[in-house]
Amino acid sequence: MRNKRYPRPHDQQTVYLKDVITGPNIEVGDYTIYNDFVQDPCDFEKNNVLYHYPINGDKLIIGKFCSIACGAKFLFTSGNHALQSLSSYTFPIFFEEWGLDPKDICRAWDNKGDIVIGSDVWIGYEAVILSGVTIGDGAIIGTRAVVTKDVPPYTIVGGVPARPIRKRFDEKTIAALEALRWWDWDEEKLRRSLPAIQAGELAGLERAE
Repeated sequence: MRNKRYPRPHDQQTVYLKDVITGPNIEVGDYTIYNDFVQDPCDFEKNNVLYHYPINGDKLIIGKFCSIACGAKFLFTSGNHALQSLSSYTFPIFFEEWGLDPKDICRAWDNKGDIVIGSDVWIGYEAVILSGVTIGDGAIIGTRAVVTKDVPPYTIVGGVPARPIRKRFDEKTIAALEALRWWDWDEEKLRRSLPAIQAGELAGLERAE
């Protein structure tokens, strides 16, 4: 893939996300796009990846050919106030005020882990993905859904909290797509296969050379 920030000439609302990420704990695959018509999409890390502090070491991993709509948010561990405490107040963060050991700052939150997004995933407008969630290849996340649990491949979810609405395809087709992993093909093979992909012709995709 060529290194370039904007997929389309004269459109600065959409970026190839891989080319605007600078943080070491965010990994994005080729051709994944982010569109933002409210703020500069180049500020994705600042505006959309929240409570993502280096002290935790948790990661945001996004696959290839994903489409992320305006305002989608990824909320990490430090936004999860510790529930084993008798208070939801984050005393360990304010260790100076309360004379606590600064080494215990991580006790202020529950560590849920990485957010992992597969390839060919569509995340709708202002959807929220919580820490510890894995979203499978080909899934679709509805507008303003709040995703608190893992989403299986090729599943459409929506609502608060997000719940499965339906599978995009039958199980045989899903298994075939997972085996083909077209998003890992070289650019020329993929270009030749676009008619079959866009027409929904699995047999044509399976014959691709």
